[in-house]
Amino acid sequence: MANINTIKIAVRKFGPFENALQKLWDSYCADFGCELIAEMVPMDLDDLHEAILGKQGLKNGDWDIAHLVTDWLLEAWSSGAVEDVRPYIAQKAPEDFPDGWSASLLEMQQFGASIVGLPFHDGPECLIYRKDLFDDQEEQQKYQEQFGKPLAAPQTWDDFKNIARFFYRPDDNLYGTVFAGLPDGHNTVFDFCLQLWTRGGELTDKNGKVNIDTTAAVDGLNFYRDMLRDKTVIHPDTMQYESVKAGMAFARGEAAMMINWFGFASMCEVISESKVKGMVDIAHIPCIEGNKTASLNVYWLYTIGSGSQHKDIAYDFIRYAINKKNDRLLTMEGGIGCRVSTWTDNEVNTLIPYYNKLEQLHQNARSLPQKTNWEKIATVIDEVVLQAINTNIPTEQLLAAAQQKINTIDKVTPNYADTL
Repeated sequence: MANINTIKIAVRKFGPFENALQKLWDSYCADFGCELIAEMVPMDLDDLHEAILGKQGLKNGDWDIAHLVTDWLLEAWSSGAVEDVRPYIAQKAPEDFPDGWSASLLEMQQFGASIVGLPFHDGPECLIYRKDLFDDQEEQQKYQEQFGKPLAAPQTWDDFKNIARFFYRPDDNLYGTVFAGLPDGHNTVFDFCLQLWTRGGELTDKNGKVNIDTTAAVDGLNFYRDMLRDKTVIHPDTMQYESVKAGMAFARGEAAMMINWFGFASMCEVISESKVKGMVDIAHIPCIEGNKTASLNVYWLYTIGSGSQHKDIAYDFIRYAINKKNDRLLTMEGGIGCRVSTWTDNEVNTLIPYYNKLEQLHQNARSLPQKTNWEKIATVIDEVVLQAINTNIPTEQLLAAAQQKINTIDKVTPNYADTL
């Protein structure tokens, strides 16, 4: 149980998040005279999930506020871990609520009449690339001679592979691409879904059950398997990197391009460690010839623990943290603000010239299915991706076996719609 004089905040581990949150708490206390001491604990994804949901930390009062990703929403709500903030909003709404946000950042946390969190950090997945390399005339000439086509942001996965191989230059500490290959039940699952969707596949069948035993899944996993096993393409630390570390490698100038969250592009323009300021641009994620691009809309929320002793102060702080000024502050620290006003801010777009593309990315963004046991299903997908990378078992066989495990989980795992 948390100390009555302390407010405990479970934080997604990432330097810009930590820096921004400390500044926000300090300014909140200065502005409103709050005398509580904030204990902020940064955690990686697995540790964060275990602390706030696995050990029921939000429910039993260990945590007053937590960063919670949309993957975990239904699990958090159905287990009674998070507070419904709609009554607080009714009494004292955040600035410009709800019109200040895109609808795509307000829908997933609504369960019937309840709202279980407010937007903290956003940024769909996209292609992030080094425009200085792609625009270089010498590089363009070499690529044209080698592949018979112009060097440009890849629109197909075949072009992605060719460009990654073209820029593989280990002697210069430059690699074609970097993936977030760390097996944590998240990053490889996201990549799997993107490969599936950009091949016209679907993650769920008409009954809402997860089905990965499909042709599109086979083709997507085959491609991903080949990429992550190809030592003449990827960053050598790919399998040790989650998304943050992959993003930092790109910011250090170690990759020509990557598929990652939009936030890691904007981070390159604002953090001191970046060696690629002014050299970055974004584009849609590649797809197969004749298909449509896709992105993934996963975002982070501020949530209040149902067992918190400081619910009023927790909401008051969150309301303060997501106002226009502070949403912009998060962006300038290296996070991604969620307000439309931040996306269109002139100074932000001067610093990060592609920031106004966020709204466009949202138009192609897909969401993961909301299931109470999504973590277990994601673990199975994560395992099958790792088996594909680390063994020579045929992809069809791996996916069929994984589907049998998913069927066992999914038959007792209601979709959100089934819980209403």
